[in-house]
Amino acid sequence: MPSEKEIISEIEKIVGTYSYWTIGVTEDPERRKQEHGNPTPWHHWDAVLESSARNIEKYFLAKGMKGDVGGGNRPHYVYIFWK
Repeated sequence: MPSEKEIISEIEKIVGTYSYWTIGVTEDPERRKQEHGNPTPWHHWDAVLESSARNIEKYFLAKGMKGDVGGGNRPHYVYIFWK
């Protein structure tokens, strides 16, 4: 499984302008994708630990990505999408 740094690095390679993208954490990325209307592009990563997923989310929220802290009881997936 990728580390926090590796996931951050992968997201940085995908994202151009932070404000165009939304980030979130979830327990179930496929369900969450459907709830967001099946956006394309959509990417998600298994951060393994909820604390890692939340750290990644906070990092990108501070850089200007859209989103809000949430994600359910034990979210360990991080997702991004552009819509």
